[in-house]
Amino acid sequence: MNKVVDGDDKMKKAKRAPKKKVCQFCVDKAADIDYKDVSKLRRYITEKGKIIPRRTSGVCAMHQRALTTAIKRARYMALLPFKAE
Repeated sequence: MNKVVDGDDKMKKAKRAPKKKVCQFCVDKAADIDYKDVSKLRRYITEKGKIIPRRTSGVCAMHQRALTTAIKRARYMALLPFKAE
């Protein structure tokens, strides 16, 4: 009933560690994230309008908080959609 797993099969399926993502805002030494810069903000929202999480975007915690605030302000000012159609 139980299959015996050979050790070689596990070695063949070994995955590489994903490349460490770098915060683009830290690299550019951006002073602040402006809610009016819609082209930059669009990179950090999905097609459905959701904010992309840190683990996916690679943004540091400090800039993720500022990015979230900027996206929410842009939504309030109708520069970005709350929900994509």
